[in-house]
Amino acid sequence: MALIAHLPTRILIAGLALLAALGVGIAVMTSTLFGQVEGERGIPVVTASRDIDVSGIEVDVTGDTAADAREAGYLEALRKAWEKLDGPNISDGQLQSMVSAIVVERERLGGRRYVATLGVIFDRQRAGRYLGGSGAQARSAPMLLVPVLMTGGTALVYEQRNDWQRAWAEYQSGSSRIDYVRPSGAGGDSLLITYGQTSRRSRAWWSNILDQFGAADVLVPIARLDYQYPGGPVQGTFTARYGPDNRYLDRFTLTAPNPEAVPDMMRQAVNRFDDVFEAALAEGKLRPDPTLNQRNIGVSPELQRLIEAGRAAQAQDRAAAAAAAGSEGEEGAETAPTPAPTPTEAATSATFVVQFVTPDAGSFDATLSGVRATPGVRAAAPSSVGIGGTSVMQVSYSGSLEQLAGALRARGFTVTQGSNALRISR
Repeated sequence: MALIAHLPTRILIAGLALLAALGVGIAVMTSTLFGQVEGERGIPVVTASRDIDVSGIEVDVTGDTAADAREAGYLEALRKAWEKLDGPNISDGQLQSMVSAIVVERERLGGRRYVATLGVIFDRQRAGRYLGGSGAQARSAPMLLVPVLMTGGTALVYEQRNDWQRAWAEYQSGSSRIDYVRPSGAGGDSLLITYGQTSRRSRAWWSNILDQFGAADVLVPIARLDYQYPGGPVQGTFTARYGPDNRYLDRFTLTAPNPEAVPDMMRQAVNRFDDVFEAALAEGKLRPDPTLNQRNIGVSPELQRLIEAGRAAQAQDRAAAAAAAGSEGEEGAETAPTPAPTPTEAATSATFVVQFVTPDAGSFDATLSGVRATPGVRAAAPSSVGIGGTSVMQVSYSGSLEQLAGALRARGFTVTQGSNALRISR
């Protein structure tokens, strides 16, 4: 099930539909897998705006009437939000002209009192001239966000709706330097992105998932909730990790006075995480992992120089042997055999289709690595993944199909050669 959960959605659905049509007794398995993508599972992500968002402004004011108290609360929220941005002293009229919206996060109304937690969104074009170039900094590469919630002994991502997923979906990331790629969690997202995926090291698997969402790397904000007692405080431990190797960045704790305050704690934690990720970006830690790009996988520069030096030495030896053979006379030169060109000496390369048996993820990675390490192979990229069956790769090789088959046999593969393709196994 763990392997099936990480197949591309289109392959998974097509495969299940085919097996169901064949009637091979997988009714229970099919219903279970489709049950994991049905229902109200996803939370739509808000559209990112480049406006300046300041949230969590608390106000407590009074007025002659409830309406007057609310207006005074809004004005106080504008002033406090402007102070948070370190803006210069300006009049209330100028301040109000730069506001795009006021977000009511929570409010309580009385006869003449207004108590609320508000958010203020300033128009960047109007406010930017007062705040300088604070929003002109470079942003990160697209980062896939995997929000993990640990509570009650379980680890959830998109398996069911939760406050942690909602906090990230509603976060206004337009003013952040991090380019978040936030799946909604609907459809096949709950199968592709799981907590188990965060501990998987296979670059081939990560590359397939990142390609599905157009991301360059991954960020993993983990929230663990510990309930002290029913109706009592809730302690949240938040851990920031990143990359396919699940590397540690930072950790902090927050406490909600009761379960009803957990959503507010989650929103506060999201802002803290954004600060952590921005600091890591400034330190150069959030650079996309080059090993996630399969086209960049190859030998190290040092090894490449050794290979080139070895090839140059072989060429010199062949030239010396040819000169020695020529000095023995014309007859000896006529009878001397011409050495067959090796695959590495070929001036051009061709691309061949290679099918390979992949009963599990480990065999997929091992076969792909073994083919890439075969002498004469310039590149090998999977074009179709079929865990539990047959996968297909495109191999660029400096030689003919027969020479490629011989080189793979020398690497320990069992090779079956067709007219224009190979089938290999171990």
